[in-house]
Amino acid sequence: MKNIGAFFDIDGTLYREGLITEVFKKLIKYEIVNPKKWYEEVQPEFKKWDTRKGDYDNYLLKMAEIYIDAVKGLHRSQVEFIARQVVRQKGDRVYTYTRDRIKWHKANGHKVITISGSPLELVKQMANKYGFDDYKGAEYIFGDKNGIYTGEVIPMWDSISKDKAIKEMETKYNLDLTKSYAYGDTAGDLSMLKAVGNPICMNPTKELVSKVMEDNILKEKVKIIVERKDMIYRLTPQCLICEGE
Repeated sequence: MKNIGAFFDIDGTLYREGLITEVFKKLIKYEIVNPKKWYEEVQPEFKKWDTRKGDYDNYLLKMAEIYIDAVKGLHRSQVEFIARQVVRQKGDRVYTYTRDRIKWHKANGHKVITISGSPLELVKQMANKYGFDDYKGAEYIFGDKNGIYTGEVIPMWDSISKDKAIKEMETKYNLDLTKSYAYGDTAGDLSMLKAVGNPICMNPTKELVSKVMEDNILKEKVKIIVERKDMIYRLTPQCLICEGE
């Protein structure tokens, strides 16, 4: 008998912002990286998104790009320490809906898995905190002997990587994807949402909604959840009107 899986993105789906941003702030605080990178390269993209003049996906991609350079030459123990600090201090800043869904899936015996574009060190800490059965994250490569990051990365923030991860988990846990669930918020989660019978867009970006609307099969079965303040709104793609369309 096959199992049912529940796949969760973290940034913007479980956690209310981007965990990788919190790591970068810690790297600056502990004077591990030069704050110039944040102020000159990341902060402009953040401000564009924060003032709703820019794209959230662009901000996260810029953050990941700068993070690759920031950790190059660091020892893995430094990043692991910061990841523990971030999750200990910020790990409770999650959406009520997503947190409750994790509990519901676990209570029903489903395999609860996170597939996130955040660094693997962070994803591991969040997986432990919320009791995920398994996890996948962006893997920043370090030398086997010296533990120093090389600047290379195996991404997990794009749709292709997440599709591959879903297939690995399907085999590993003998999952029935037609009965499984997936939760995501950006276009990078599209393949994850398309792979399951119960896709849920959590506070989705305009780009993700547009892609959902282009897929006749997906738009008929997807649910859209918007959580604002202490209210949770359950929507369908058909009731959404994107400005400019």
